[in-house]
Amino acid sequence: MSAGGDVLHGEDLDDPIGDWTVGNIVTTLVPLLAALSVLQMVSGTVLESFEEELLANPALLVLVPVMIGTAGNLGSIMCARLSTQLHLGTLEFSPDNPAIRANVGAVMGLAATVFVLLGIASWAIGRALGGTLGLGTLLLVTIVSGMLLAVWVVVVSSVAVYASYRLGYDPDDTTIPVVTNVCDISGVLILFTVVWLVV
Repeated sequence: MSAGGDVLHGEDLDDPIGDWTVGNIVTTLVPLLAALSVLQMVSGTVLESFEEELLANPALLVLVPVMIGTAGNLGSIMCARLSTQLHLGTLEFSPDNPAIRANVGAVMGLAATVFVLLGIASWAIGRALGGTLGLGTLLLVTIVSGMLLAVWVVVVSSVAVYASYRLGYDPDDTTIPVVTNVCDISGVLILFTVVWLVV
């Protein structure tokens, strides 16, 4: 990558219109989705190892699927925006690029808003289910783990788009499945690391 960052042009992909066929999409996605399915099994195994902690704290039980789902949604937003800029020929991977900064700022702003609301909602539901975690503790867990996850989402999304382009794949096909699956397992690990430190 040059000092100013690489300007990536969608037209540099090998015949992108010709790649938009059922056969090409299937042959690209079947191996990728098979590998990601294995990753999902690992994610489920990791989640199962925290079963006792989840059953003891209903608010955390509510929190897990929403947090990893939100991380996947944020990653999908980031990937879609970067892929669009790639196909328009305006994507430049550089911290000086205002479009990159705007995308990162949007994802971080969305994360800050959503994870605060998520903390309040999970506390209320947890209390209704007999949980004992306080609102302050739960907000600390959701905000810290959520913002760490948002930073990770930005990194994974950017790397996924860049790597997909460099490997000659259409990022529209490959990046969102990769990012959502990676965020599933990393979201669980980040959340329970924060829980372990805070609770």
